[in-house]
Amino acid sequence: MRQTSARLTLVLMAVLSLTACASRNQGPAVALGNDDDDAVCQAGGKVAPGSTEYVACRKDRDVQRQRAEARADRRQRDLGEYMMNHPDRP
Repeated sequence: MRQTSARLTLVLMAVLSLTACASRNQGPAVALGNDDDDAVCQAGGKVAPGSTEYVACRKDRDVQRQRAEARADRRQRDLGEYMMNHPDRP
């Protein structure tokens, strides 16, 4: 009985940790969604969709999103390296 609950606990912890990794890449993309991009780039109707200013604005928003994702990935990698190099510190 005790071994069964220990195994169940280990499996549950593994599943939870894998689901956290799977949803991690959605952070910055959700913060800067496509609906928000459209609203920001139209700027109260002053810029028409398809115009050069609108296209440039959408490209800028895409670059901002990619940079945010790269920063988050770099922070995650740096944290992992720190934890590997300092196993005695929490």
